Amino acid sequence: MGGGRWSIIQHVEHEGPGLIGDVLREAGRGFGVVRPDRGEDLPDRGSFAGLVVLGGPMGVHDLALHPWLEAERVLMGAAVDDGTPVLGVCLGAQQLAVALGAEVSRGTEPEVGLGRVDLTPAGRRDPVLGPEYGGLAATAVPCVHWHQDTFSMPAGAVHLAGTRAFPHQAFRWGPGAYGLQFHVEVDRPSAEAWRAHLPAGVTLDGPGLAEVETVGRRVLRRFVAAASSPPTPSRSPARAHPAI
Repeated sequence: MGGGRWSIIQHVEHEGPGLIGDVLREAGRGFGVVRPDRGEDLPDRGSFAGLVVLGGPMGVHDLALHPWLEAERVLMGAAVDDGTPVLGVCLGAQQLAVALGAEVSRGTEPEVGLGRVDLTPAGRRDPVLGPEYGGLAATAVPCVHWHQDTFSMPAGAVHLAGTRAFPHQAFRWGPGAYGLQFHVEVDRPSAEAWRAHLPAGVTLDGPGLAEVETVGRRVLRRFVAAASSPPTPSRSPARAHPAI
């Protein structure tokens, strides 16, 4: 881990970095945004100090329409192997799961809107998701859901959070790679950008969105702070071949 410029991979116009960009700027970390959906080249392996892969409406199996998906998950796997901090959000979490040898499949129904994920015992102890919020021990994380696909847990990963409909919502692999099926990066400008694309009847506003912003900022600050600290000796699990 350590300092340096980060790379954020964005897949669709309305799903930008949101709070992730704010937190990186606050920490003095420069970053660039890459749009493979527009034909932009993915960053080279080793050219960034941290990698964030955002969400999008495409699925990991949509290689015919989006052939860059395979190269993206190869890059994510290489970053994990290099010990580079990686954060995968929604589609990015599914891509990270595949890069680590897990499978992605379709859930029974969509999960969309303001909500929470329940932390597992390991999630409550996790240095990014688990510390206290406002003096209260965290047992759940407020978030925004917008997905129907789900992933199996990669071999060697630590299961951090889930919901009743989608038990696998978050994992950590090694000390610095996180997959979050849910969104903690949504701020008010993000919610406004999403408005026209959300299913009918789904709104992102009011106290629920304010709570997501408050807690999401804390979670992301902890991730960036951990990523910016000198690495501690640890042994990451052996990485399985991707389940392409």
